[in-house]
Amino acid sequence: MADALLGPAEIRELAARLGVAPTKKLGQNFLHDPNTIRRIVTAAGLTPDDVALEVGPGLGSLTLGLAGAVRHVHAVEIDPRLAAALPETVTAAHLTVHQADALHVRGADFDPAPTMLVANLPYNVAVPVVLHLLAQLPTLRGGLVMVQKEVADRLVAGPGSKVYGVPSVKLAWYAQARAAGKVPPAVFWPVPNVDSGLVAFSRRTPPPGADRRAVFAVVDAAFAQRRKTLRAALAGWAGGAARAEQVLVAAGISPQARGESLTVEQFAAIAAAAGLSPPGGKLTASEPPEGVD
Repeated sequence: MADALLGPAEIRELAARLGVAPTKKLGQNFLHDPNTIRRIVTAAGLTPDDVALEVGPGLGSLTLGLAGAVRHVHAVEIDPRLAAALPETVTAAHLTVHQADALHVRGADFDPAPTMLVANLPYNVAVPVVLHLLAQLPTLRGGLVMVQKEVADRLVAGPGSKVYGVPSVKLAWYAQARAAGKVPPAVFWPVPNVDSGLVAFSRRTPPPGADRRAVFAVVDAAFAQRRKTLRAALAGWAGGAARAEQVLVAAGISPQARGESLTVEQFAAIAAAAGLSPPGGKLTASEPPEGVD
């Protein structure tokens, strides 16, 4: 790993030189603690052959750590000033900077293809970004992301948890996730008023027998009216409560169960039992932005 990591003084000097002031609109909280950078790179489980994808590199703190650990780094930065300045901070030849919105990138944008997502994600778009990249980049074998602690808890929650919901199920479609530690506010500039959490994930084979969009439509419907029975919550999606009950029974799930108790495999079973075009016609809906509840 590269030794020349950025500390608080370097971060502030670099920001001043570029005329950059962190903005809430872009969710900019710049990481300035070298020990935290080393911790993230180590916890990500990277190999020298990996191609890392970083979203929101900002001033380049984590980018420097990644550049010393992998074969290639793709950094996706929406702020044109930061994107233009990043190659001056991280001079590694194996860095490619993409001035783009991470919610709009596609697999064809990256060569070589990314294998690991490692990022300090802007809080306001963290879940949609993770889900979008997992959908668009099948070459990702896993990753480690830093998000708001509350969001981290949701992403790793299992059925029955109070915070289990849409983000939990949709991430589980793509990957097995686990909590990888907490990060205090003091390692950021400006200092956020919340703790951050690390979420590690490994790609898994999705449940068989149902289309992803079909399954996600069921998930969205099930959690749109939390604490309602699935018979009631899925009525609009299925074309009526009676049809919802019929589908649930066919999937081997009690119509009196609630969405908070179901695994991603059970949601897939519901979509498969309904077929791709139930009376409600919602299974073929266009892509969300995903992952909010």
